[in-house]
Amino acid sequence: QVQLVESVGGLVQAGGSLRLSCAASGNIFSFNVMSWHRQAPGKQRELVALMLSGASTNYADSVKGRFTISRDNANNTVYLQMNSLKPEDTAVYYCRMARGSSGVWGQGTLVTVSS
Repeated sequence: QVQLVESVGGLVQAGGSLRLSCAASGNIFSFNVMSWHRQAPGKQRELVALMLSGASTNYADSVKGRFTISRDNANNTVYLQMNSLKPEDTAVYYCRMARGSSGVWGQGTLVTVSS
């Protein structure tokens, strides 16, 4: 079973940038859906960014134009580049790698954006 380890998030000022990484313990070539999700305090987990095996991407409207998802098969890693961060981006961020309905979650990493 592949395990996912996310990088440490942290505290960022509004307008700043942060890149999250999600490293898999094994080969990720077989996963055809990569995604990042987040859960803010008192809210449900939501999809933030999605990448399919053909490299097509999709983003939540709230992050479109500011966040970018990418994958590095050689290093078994998925990234989430976050720019122009806002206080409302504060949440625990989770990565997920899946094939069909079967997937693996990262442990989550806290990102706090101060105003």
